[in-house]
Formats: sequence, C-alpha cells, structure tokens
Amino acid sequence: MSQLSSAIEEERAKSGFSFIEDLAAGGLQVSTPLKNIVFRGESEYQKVDIIETWFGKTLLTDGKTQSAKCDERIYHEALVHPALLKVKDCKSVFIGGGGELATAREVLKHSSVERVVMVDLDKVVVEMCQKWLPEWGNGATDDPRLDLIIGDAYAWMMNTDEMFDAIIMDISDPTEAGPGIKLYTQEFYSYAATRLNSGGVFVTQAGVAEPVIIATEHSNTCWGAINRTLDSVFDCAIPYYAQVLSFGGKWGYVMAFNQTEESRCESTAAQASNEWRRPRDGLIDTLIEEKITGGKSALEFYDGDAHLGMTCLAKFVRHILGRDERLMTMENPVFMY
Repeated sequence: MSQLSSAIEEERAKSGFSFIEDLAAGGLQVSTPLKNIVFRGESEYQKVDIIETWFGKTLLTDGKTQSAKCDERIYHEALVHPALLKVKDCKSVFIGGGGELATAREVLKHSSVERVVMVDLDKVVVEMCQKWLPEWGNGATDDPRLDLIIGDAYAWMMNTDEMFDAIIMDISDPTEAGPGIKLYTQEFYSYAATRLNSGGVFVTQAGVAEPVIIATEHSNTCWGAINRTLDSVFDCAIPYYAQVLSFGGKWGYVMAFNQTEESRCESTAAQASNEWRRPRDGLIDTLIEEKITGGKSALEFYDGDAHLGMTCLAKFVRHILGRDERLMTMENPVFMY
C-alpha cells in the first residue's frame, strides 16, 4: 500500500470517512464526507493537505480550510473587487499571502492593473496549488504583470519603498502557532498605510463573521478586533462579510482607506465610508463593466446587489462590532485559537 493510500485509510479510520473541522470554541464543528486525499505534506511552516470532500477539492493548512472548489470564487471575489473598484485608477497591487493564486487571478481581471507583487511564505503551498488546483490560479503565473515572490510578506513590506494603489492581505488566520500574526497588528497596518498612494485601499480577510458565532461568549473570533485596529489607523474602515459555506458560514473582511485632500473638503470620514457601503444605484455594476476585463460575465458572485448584501450588516452585528474595543498590537496580539 502506498504512503498516500495509507494516509487515506488512516483518516477514514479516525473520522469515520469524514473530514471534521472545529468552527468555534464550545464544540461547534462542520463535518463532511472525506472522499479522497489528493496531497499530504508538510513545509517548514505548516502541514499542507489537499483533499476532496462534499465541497470539492479543498486546500488545508494545519487542518484548517483555506479554500474549496464550491465557493472559492465567492471568497476571492469578495476579497478583491470591493477594494479595487474603490480605487480611481488602480495600477499597482500588493498581495500578502494568496498561495492558491486565486487572489492574483481576480486582481489581474482589472484592465488598469500594470503590476502585481505577490509575496507568499510557503513554497510548498504555492507549488502544490499550481499542480493540484490549477483552476484556482487560471494561468496567473503566465501573466507578465505578476511578480511572484516566495518570502515573508511582513519583512518584504517593511523593507520596501514601493508604493501601491491597493494592498490585499490573503493570509492565514491570526493563530498563536501561525506564521502571520504580525500581519494583523496596528504596527503593520500603520506602516502599510504609508505604502499606499493617495486614494489607495487596504483590505484583509478577517475570519469568522457568522452572527451566531460572533455573538456567543465562547467565540474566539477576530473580525471585530481587526476592524477596530484598522479603524485606529485609517480614516475609514468598512467591515463586511460574504457567505462561504466551506468556512462554516459568513466570513469577514475589512477594507480601509484614508480620505484624499479633495474628499476631506467634501465629506466626513463617516460619510465617505457610507458612500461605499451604500453606493448610488448602478455604480458598482457600471464600474465592473468599465474596469474588469469581460465585465459582469467575468464574475460569478460579485455585483452591485451582492455588494449591498456584503456591506449592509444586520443591526445586532453592527452593535457587536461597535462594542469591540480590542486593539491588535505586537505586544498584545489577539488570537483566534
């Protein structure tokens, strides 16, 4: 029996032919039939698995789902397009993480983009995704606009003098044992703000945002803390979410930006945030047609209606986020688990 076959049998014996993942403290889990283990390995940073479940092919790092075939386009479109469409003329983009190359795929759909720098720590993740999940990247590495660097995104950003129109953080959750906790701190956000051109936008994935989970006292979610920390650095911070079933429900993001000198004369920070939370009717769909190659046909999830569904949060969710006073710093990090 091969090593991979043995691994499949081992997992089946342990989990009753199921893949089980914890969603929140207190025992909340998601369970789905485990159909196959495509790849199992370990880099110097983490365990890396590609499996097949009810959600289709799925990338795991340290046993946590990073993206799945059934809804990776929802996750990646939600991460990229609300931010890039906010930029008037987006030419340069930095991606921290993004090893599946799907974030780069979405960025490269924007016809104005001339340069994309993607820095991911884990060569094994990038190479295995290129081999086993090629549709995630969809040829992104063949695009001359993409500069793919294997390295530490934190160190790269802190040592660059390059400026960007958008900074996208598609990194693992802030975990105590994980490699990316520094990328969720006030110190990093403050420096990243200096690497943005006027009118530029910062966006990050922000973990679990399922209302029932974030409302429970047993929850160890970080969406509110990330929002609060970005709000302490930028003029405007907009928390939003999208339904990503393979992650267990709604998933959080936060985009942040500073007002330009011109916009400060026209509106307050609160007004500027609300203008993008609730853009005028038809604006998002118009921007998609103008800025994205292929227009609306290039996207499976995101459009004007989806934008409103993502940014218009339920009343009690807004209250939960508003009450969260946690700041994520180097000295006092906040961990999901």
